[in-house]
Amino acid sequence: MLLKLEKITDKIIDFVGYLTGILLLLMILNVAYDVVAVQMFKAKIVATQEFEWHLFAVIMLFGTGYTLKHNAHVRVDFVYDNLSLKKKAWINILGTILFILPLALLVIYGSYEYVLDSYNTNEVSDNSDGLPYRWIIKAMIPLSFIFLIFCAFNFLLHNINVLKGLEKPLPIEEDEL
Repeated sequence: MLLKLEKITDKIIDFVGYLTGILLLLMILNVAYDVVAVQMFKAKIVATQEFEWHLFAVIMLFGTGYTLKHNAHVRVDFVYDNLSLKKKAWINILGTILFILPLALLVIYGSYEYVLDSYNTNEVSDNSDGLPYRWIIKAMIPLSFIFLIFCAFNFLLHNINVLKGLEKPLPIEEDEL
């Protein structure tokens, strides 16, 4: 049951990772367009520059959960590497429960009013040529941390399955991401 649930959540996380990859491609194209517009035509398009940091923010926010799923997150490897598989699984479980989940819940709670205020005031860019609907990008903060909680649940499932001997631990994918 836990193994099947982990596989379902794996697919959802990988799909979000795929969408994030598409956003990265869009950001690259947007930056290239902006560079050409500035260098060749001396045009400065504020909306495209703002869109760059909007895309970058979404990529970084949602990429965090995807990174956790693929075991490419930051940790103190010189200690972790010398532990047994069961101890590693316990550290992952306790670290998720004690650090990731409380932090994610705190950010969701703290950003709710921030997004709501932006939506209620119909916040727009400070620049007259900038992007409208600033609340959309601000809404990515709590949404991405909800996604992080989902990814943490997946990470917990995986490590519980490792403890039960149902699955091998994920390799550390530092070179792949």
